[in-house]
Amino acid sequence: MLSFFSLCAFVLVAQVPSASQVVPEDVPGIVKAGTKIELVKGSLDGADDPIGLPDGTTLFTEPPANRIWKIDQAGRISVFRENSNQGLGMSLDSKGRLFSVQSAYGHTGIAVISPPGTETVITDNFEGMPFGRPNDLIVDKKGGVYFTDPGLNGAQAEAVKKALAGKPLPPGLPPAVYYVPAGGKAIKVADRIERPNGITLSRDEKALFLNNTNGLYMLAFDINPDGTLRNRRNFAVYEGRSKRPNDLPGIVTGADGLIIDSEGRLYALTAAGVEIFSPQGKQLGIIHMSCNDQDCQGLAFSGPKKSTLYVAGRGAVWKIEMLSTGFKGRAK
Repeated sequence: MLSFFSLCAFVLVAQVPSASQVVPEDVPGIVKAGTKIELVKGSLDGADDPIGLPDGTTLFTEPPANRIWKIDQAGRISVFRENSNQGLGMSLDSKGRLFSVQSAYGHTGIAVISPPGTETVITDNFEGMPFGRPNDLIVDKKGGVYFTDPGLNGAQAEAVKKALAGKPLPPGLPPAVYYVPAGGKAIKVADRIERPNGITLSRDEKALFLNNTNGLYMLAFDINPDGTLRNRRNFAVYEGRSKRPNDLPGIVTGADGLIIDSEGRLYALTAAGVEIFSPQGKQLGIIHMSCNDQDCQGLAFSGPKKSTLYVAGRGAVWKIEMLSTGFKGRAK
């Protein structure tokens, strides 16, 4: 009998990676035209959400295989963790604990998964209801966790129904963004967003930025002292338009992973590739690329100088040597 993990319709079977890509044009101060987009590892059962660790190593997830991989400074690749509950986004706190989104149906939430002996569930419900399918997270300097829960898209919902032998899905939470204060319970801090996805903080942690897969705009919020949000606004306009419908309303831009660099610039994965914006929301350029000829899903700065951009999606991971560097004030 096939397991639930095998049934998930969002899973793409292992694919042969696309031919080598190069950066097509200069983005001044960020990346040079002609820079190779190098394949790191392919033929995976999905690939997502890399993160650079302080020692220059890199982790990335293989959600359908229930696995997290590690790339060391020499480029050697090994399994970091099995039984990841279809882990997606990852983030570190000031104590070096690794937080992971848990997206497997029936086990959704946020957990600390490393180092050994610190494992614990941070949250697995909101007001008694389980989360739908959390996607990305970031830990602030106070130890609080912001995370997105876009819920199940159409294909994912059908896969769960099959796993439930055709039984109807129970009522679920609508798409939302949550905050879990250190030692506290989940608070809903933003909603009425078609599909909240990648999430990050400004360098001073006074603002939160959010990608909307089914929206035209990256959103920004100011952060209150208690971690709640105010002053929601359209921060930047995406150029990407996805060819992959997800059976949800909105303009499908494919906006997914989201990170910042040392200058506070934002890097958003969309159907166009890596769209780069100034701290004021002006588009600075695009690294036009794809992941196996489809939308990419996760990205991170990593390496000894935090100047290598790793991009994951659709069963493979690539890397690009950048002129810019990732923000060194936190792992993500």
